[in-house]
Amino acid sequence: MTFMARHGLVLVAAVTALIGHSLAAVLRPWKIATSADHPERGDVPGWVMITLMSAVLVAALLALAGPALEAMFNQAMDTVGK
Repeated sequence: MTFMARHGLVLVAAVTALIGHSLAAVLRPWKIATSADHPERGDVPGWVMITLMSAVLVAALLALAGPALEAMFNQAMDTVGK
């Protein structure tokens, strides 16, 4: 595993943990306030989890494929410029 990929995965893990803790802090009072009104409501809405997982997936792919994508972009720009 390359240096960039390793640090990219560490960054993704850190950002995921930070987002998870932030969401828990934000949603905790909301859950307590609405749990009496809607007893069947889950603790975290599905769309929040889907959004979070999508963001983590994109960040992981970018960390792993960043250099290849950059090379492809530079090659395309060189081709267009000629």
